Amino acid sequence: MEAHVARLALLVCITLAAPAWSQAVTCDPTESNDNPWVYVSEMLIGCWTSFISEEKAEVHILNLNFSATDSKMFSLEMANAKPMNLILTSSAVAYVLQKINTDVNIYVKNDSMLALVGNQHHDHIHKADFPTQEEELVEWARQRFGGVTSFTTIRNLKNISSTGTQGTKAGSHHCVLQNEDASEKHFMTFETATPASPFKYCSPQPQNPGAESNLHIINIPEDASIRNVSLRVDTKMTSLFLRGPQGTTWTFLNPQHAKFGSNNDILLPTITHRIQPLFTLDSDNAGDVQKKALDHFKASTFTSYTELRSEDSMVLLVLGTKDNHEVTEPVPKPDVPITTNATHQMPLLMQLYTSPDYRSPLDPNTKVESDKRIYAEISGHTLGDIVLTIKVINCFVHSKGLCSVVKELPFISEACSLNSCPNSTRLSFSLDQLQELTSTTWDLECSVKLCYSEKCGDGGRVKRNLEVTQPSLQPPTPPCFDFGLPGVLGIAFGGFLIGVLLIGALWFIKIKTGYPTGLDISSTAGKLPGCPCSGAKRQPVSTNPSPSENSSANASIGSTQSTPTSSMA
Repeated sequence: MEAHVARLALLVCITLAAPAWSQAVTCDPTESNDNPWVYVSEMLIGCWTSFISEEKAEVHILNLNFSATDSKMFSLEMANAKPMNLILTSSAVAYVLQKINTDVNIYVKNDSMLALVGNQHHDHIHKADFPTQEEELVEWARQRFGGVTSFTTIRNLKNISSTGTQGTKAGSHHCVLQNEDASEKHFMTFETATPASPFKYCSPQPQNPGAESNLHIINIPEDASIRNVSLRVDTKMTSLFLRGPQGTTWTFLNPQHAKFGSNNDILLPTITHRIQPLFTLDSDNAGDVQKKALDHFKASTFTSYTELRSEDSMVLLVLGTKDNHEVTEPVPKPDVPITTNATHQMPLLMQLYTSPDYRSPLDPNTKVESDKRIYAEISGHTLGDIVLTIKVINCFVHSKGLCSVVKELPFISEACSLNSCPNSTRLSFSLDQLQELTSTTWDLECSVKLCYSEKCGDGGRVKRNLEVTQPSLQPPTPPCFDFGLPGVLGIAFGGFLIGVLLIGALWFIKIKTGYPTGLDISSTAGKLPGCPCSGAKRQPVSTNPSPSENSSANASIGSTQSTPTSSMA
């Protein structure tokens, strides 16, 4: 009895200690035309350029392929199209229900198997002897119109309509044919016949397609023809478990939206790097694949399981709802730095700081004096489970205004540990060269490379606004002298010495110029009544007095001298 209780307790402990994913519920996939998460968009030959003819018209080529069982009739809605020359070629007899405007010219082959019905403008339908092979047809259009705006291959077309937007994109004028996703061409909308479902699908429980933070499992059975899968992820916070036969390659067009694990090679075209398989899994059994996925991501459940089959060796697989497969990015606020990266490249963010401690973010609307040093941090998202490093190649500033100025901005790389700034890099630069310029609003743009191990690829460009002002001119501060005790004594002695010299000079002047005796008389006379003021001109005193004056004077003197006592009395 005690042994039985002990075994039961041990079983309970083992059950409690077992990882959550070992107890997860799996599901059995079934054929389904309604997969809320995954759909296939064919990768067919085509191109898309920036060409516009001298007549301001675009040149588009539609290469139509029809299967033997499909209805060979489609509608052509070009009522609101931009001026264009539209070249149509078909591999089979087909009927075209058309509605075009006067700016659209349609070109078909002399012996074309296309029958245009409902034509409203007969003079806009042209027949010409052109080749049907793709490369030769592109060359013919180039010689006839000067170039090709787009070449699109479509299978089992049911309806094509113009969106009324311009059909060009930035890039080369030369049409280089390659496998492409025609749904990216926003200037036209294509509707094709629904093919037989290539899916088996299941989910452990009802899921909400609008939810995020999901685990999706995609399995290509061993007997399938698919060996090259281009994958576009149109949902965020997604984990992907990818399993396929040996030799399968999964190419992530926008890997910043997913974490992934696979038993096959994963190609990141943004850095032209191939990631080796992360694990081995030979079994294509649904239950084995689901359990391996839960084990790999340490999860207890998953959102969807999809088995993919197709007659083509190359497919474009889109993870997201088919009605709205574009990634919905939040609209950034004006003060949030954004990037100008090319499509499918990792989004980058540049934040500026005013100090080397990177603790004081600089608001894009704040003006920076041109004599200050600015510190920048460029960061990106993690791609799956790998860590990429960012390497800055060069930086430029572009002035905003009527007179455009472009200047290269030298920078210095700043130290940054992996713990402090994962998936980012830091640098600093001076704005000294902008001091002599009148423009105040600039675009700061840096080109970067993304590196994994020692292999790097183009990471695009990151840009943000920068407001610059000239340094304020402060009036010069007068020098402040600090005198000690020796200085004070020296100044006092100097002042005393100067005073003595000035007094001596005045005394010397008095001695040399003299001072008349009449000054005393004048001074005395100035006190008597009726006497002119002391400032009056004095009359010279004769040195030879008259005899009468001398006699009286002598008598006075004599009497004074003879009778001093009586005089005093």
